[in-house]
Amino acid sequence: MQDGDSITVLDDTRTQHKIRLSGIDAPERGQAFGNVSKESLAEQVAGQSVAVEWDKVDRYGRKVGKVLLAGLDSNLVQIKRGLAWHYKKYEREQSPADRQSYAAAEAEARAAKLGLWRDAEPTPPWEFRRNSNSNFHSTIAGNK
Repeated sequence: MQDGDSITVLDDTRTQHKIRLSGIDAPERGQAFGNVSKESLAEQVAGQSVAVEWDKVDRYGRKVGKVLLAGLDSNLVQIKRGLAWHYKKYEREQSPADRQSYAAAEAEARAAKLGLWRDAEPTPPWEFRRNSNSNFHSTIAGNK
């Protein structure tokens, strides 16, 4: 388990596949709720037999898809628990039904102040990554 939106699964031949959960973006390690999100996903799928519905490979070689455990959408569960954002940047890649249910789940989690929504202004992971990367590059440049 890498974080709250990425897992590694083994197929029937024991071949590893890195999976990026589609439609969500979870807090990064080192970010508020990052470990809680990771633990939530692990609690759902670790050691379980899951199905992965995927249709693309990202730039890191991970299959991007929906992780289903006994028909339950683990991606959606992460949002419902307030431990991931609905990743609207890629919502056009989702089915209309998933797009609607993920957006509704995020609105409900926000309203109930579940998980990361307890914070007054939680930092989305894409902003956290951008800020971390710019800080890293400025540190490197400053050492020259």
